[in-house]
Amino acid sequence: MTVDARPSPATSPFRHEEISRDEEVSRDEAPQFVLPLVVRIEKAAPPARTDALETAARAVLVMLSDERSVDEGEWARAVRDWQDARIRKVVRRARGAEWRRAEALPGITVTGGSAEVRVFPPVPLDGWPKDLAKLQVSGTDLDDPEPPGQADPSAPVLWLSPDVEMSAGKAMAQAGHGAQLAWWELSDEERAVWRGAGFPLAVRTAGPARWRELTVSGLPVVRDAGFTEIAPGSCTVVADHPALRRG
Repeated sequence: MTVDARPSPATSPFRHEEISRDEEVSRDEAPQFVLPLVVRIEKAAPPARTDALETAARAVLVMLSDERSVDEGEWARAVRDWQDARIRKVVRRARGAEWRRAEALPGITVTGGSAEVRVFPPVPLDGWPKDLAKLQVSGTDLDDPEPPGQADPSAPVLWLSPDVEMSAGKAMAQAGHGAQLAWWELSDEERAVWRGAGFPLAVRTAGPARWRELTVSGLPVVRDAGFTEIAPGSCTVVADHPALRRG
């Protein structure tokens, strides 16, 4: 599929239980790529957890919508190859000179309130640029100085499961999955509106009752492939975009 395709629930790589066995095998046999994200974590001023999650989700959307990622853009082939296989995202951390070296590589830096996340065009699973390959995956455990406020119901919300514990890095990747799945299911006009507004969104953890409602609401649901941290098939995020709400 291309970056501008709108996969049906039967073909979305995030709805694993609805994909045929042949489609699963096809995705597994395709060359595997990963979308690298690097979060800046300085010892003296680490970002707030929720802001880092929201910034990572916006970074994924910025990459998908960038002119270099579509049509005949310089990143378009890599983005298409990535989306034709398993949709993997890996979050690594950097500070100081590491961050400066990461900034020198082709990519896009997205800034939140306290967070900076740089997203790079997809790379082969075993073909990371050396300055990114040296960065640590662990150590992205972040906290919120204060509980995040209530999400604006008129804006997109990426709801995290209250039942699945994740490191900040894992949660950033899952929030990115949710944002991507919402992007796929929007019309071109709806995408243009979201992009024009700067991709506003919130990431919040749902309460147990609300989570049960969300997972049967028909909204896009991320089910993790189980490569790291959590069990395969775990529901991690529901992408609650106003344009996708029913009724």
